[in-house]
Amino acid sequence: MFQRPAADAVFPRLTDEQVAAYQRDGYLVVPNALTPAQVKGLSDVTHEFVEQSRSVTSHTDVYDLEPSHSAQHPLLRRIKTPEKWHPTYAEVVTYPVILGALQSLWGPAIRYQTAKLNMKVAGYGSSLEWHQDWAFYPHTNDDLAVVGVMIDDIDESNGPMLVIPGSHRGPIFDHSSGGRFVGGIDPTAVDVDFGTAAAVTGPAGSISIHHVRTLHGGAANLSGRDRRFLLLQYRSGDAWPLVENVDWDEWRASLLTGEETWTPRMEALPFRVPLPVPAHEGSIFENQRDMGHRFFEAAPAS
Repeated sequence: MFQRPAADAVFPRLTDEQVAAYQRDGYLVVPNALTPAQVKGLSDVTHEFVEQSRSVTSHTDVYDLEPSHSAQHPLLRRIKTPEKWHPTYAEVVTYPVILGALQSLWGPAIRYQTAKLNMKVAGYGSSLEWHQDWAFYPHTNDDLAVVGVMIDDIDESNGPMLVIPGSHRGPIFDHSSGGRFVGGIDPTAVDVDFGTAAAVTGPAGSISIHHVRTLHGGAANLSGRDRRFLLLQYRSGDAWPLVENVDWDEWRASLLTGEETWTPRMEALPFRVPLPVPAHEGSIFENQRDMGHRFFEAAPAS
């Protein structure tokens, strides 16, 4: 699947202060982790995908479209599993700065999971309701995280991801509505102080890391600047899924660093089974169509 780094490869590490901040807050930002050339490569390839989407009229295995997407005005919510469709995206998965950061948190064995590129188009990009990734894919332990690669400068004006610091140490909230999993929480039914939300921001080339149990979401992008955010999911080598089927060849190929183990590390952790499946599948945006109460305002009509 990916070019596995050499067994003796040495990766840059997080500082003790960064590790402590992640453990305390459930998220971390590492500014300027990618080079300008790497950022430009991602930006150029992403622009190519947007142009190619002009011929698409409905969701596909590659594209998740905004409701007002058209050939004249292409509007993407997401490029699905981008690492499968272009080598520039696949290369990011094994960037040393990312693997080193994760090894600082979990130890030597790092396994890749999947990716998506969430797009918030200037003046329109859809909001994403509050949720915890753990609600979608609980494992035998919670050493899982999403690494966000900022392809654009992200600040509080262009729809940054918002997180509730420390929420990774709290409960797993109900992500269902009407008796069916919808991939988001009812903000009126939980004991959460949303006023404590922190914006995950940084210049293009920065990376964020957020814990699998951290509560997060984001408002629509009403600014004049795009917000393109490549999200890479990883897990510790000894974290095994509880509610998903494993393709054995893909599973073994996804181990990027460290040694394989057939003994999952089990921890007593709260989780909910994400069933029955959503009425609208394909992406979290589709899952959340059937939510009742919402926190963020919808994007304007385009």
